[in-house]
Amino acid sequence: MTGTINNRLVTPELEKAIKDYPLYSQDSKEKDAVCIAMFSIGSAKWYVLEGQETENDLTLYGIVVGLFESEYGYFSTNEMSQITIDASRFGLGRLHIEQKKDFEACRLSEIEDEELQRFLSRMYDK
Repeated sequence: MTGTINNRLVTPELEKAIKDYPLYSQDSKEKDAVCIAMFSIGSAKWYVLEGQETENDLTLYGIVVGLFESEYGYFSTNEMSQITIDASRFGLGRLHIEQKKDFEACRLSEIEDEELQRFLSRMYDK
């Protein structure tokens, strides 16, 4: 990393994790792909498999669940760091996407998230 990315989601732990998992490094690993980080806001979760610095941003690749539809995709840490949800009417204030700090890298198949596992089963179980 060149240290040019300046947003709250790009932590030293994330920078370290993506060094071993650049974009496209886990193609075709399916359920055996290693999830290196997790972000969440409310019930939405981003499971990060790969990443790469791109100009002044960090482009991540992984699976998002808990939005309209679970899917693989690319996401920008700059864009994610700017997302907020006003949950004041529920007494929660403004919510931001946050990285799960105690998340330990593991295979996708080992993550205890029913929605993620249903998505993986639809994709890969024949």
